[in-house]
Amino acid sequence: MNDILRFPSAVKRDPAIDAWLGAQRDDLRPLAETWFVRMRQRGGDVRELMHDGCPTACVGDAAFGYVNAFSDHVDVGFFFGALLKDPARLLEGTGKRGRHVKLRPGCEVDSAALAQLVDAAYVDIRARLRK
Repeated sequence: MNDILRFPSAVKRDPAIDAWLGAQRDDLRPLAETWFVRMRQRGGDVRELMHDGCPTACVGDAAFGYVNAFSDHVDVGFFFGALLKDPARLLEGTGKRGRHVKLRPGCEVDSAALAQLVDAAYVDIRARLRK
């Protein structure tokens, strides 16, 4: 469990996240909101905070996902994404653990596959916490 990124300051609902989401460009905001809300809704044990300037979702204090907005896309990221099953091949990145999905306004995404990744990341971090 030493490799789990932990945030003891995570809270049930961080108003700074809603402010951040509301401040995003009109074309990026729905992408960031949709997927962060999906993370929030995974379970009663989900907590959140702003980390490195972006909304981060945790189970308790253990981070499992985040969203971040850039000039032309939104990343939906997973701290253990490299270890998740990704049959739709949505995940990008070459890091040891982290992976993300890039969402661009006007570009189709396999929403069902991305929802499965969010769910899998939540289940994965809960399993890691039980070890």
